[in-house]
Amino acid sequence: MLVTELMSLIEAKNLTPAVSTERDVTCGYVCDLLSWVMSHGDVGMAWVTVQTHMNVVAVAVLSEMACIILPENIDMEEESLKKAVDEEMVVLSSPLSAYEICGRMSARGVPGHN
Repeated sequence: MLVTELMSLIEAKNLTPAVSTERDVTCGYVCDLLSWVMSHGDVGMAWVTVQTHMNVVAVAVLSEMACIILPENIDMEEESLKKAVDEEMVVLSSPLSAYEICGRMSARGVPGHN
């Protein structure tokens, strides 16, 4: 599934429209503890988190994730969004809860991270 298709599935808006959403989502993950995500992050991951500070972008870039997903219409700070654009990391915001986002991804065949 491409990030573009994922956006439609989870009713998300792209907070970084300058960044291409034509990248593959290989798995999904939900966690808010950055040190844990750093050790479990993976290429192509769609990461659901309520964290919005700049370190979130750094962790996603480090793991070469497909995108960051903020549930419940959470917005990200402008400084963090600027960093995301600079690093070409897609940041999405969905009105759905983290639970609903993961459920929809799973139902469409996106596996969880092993």
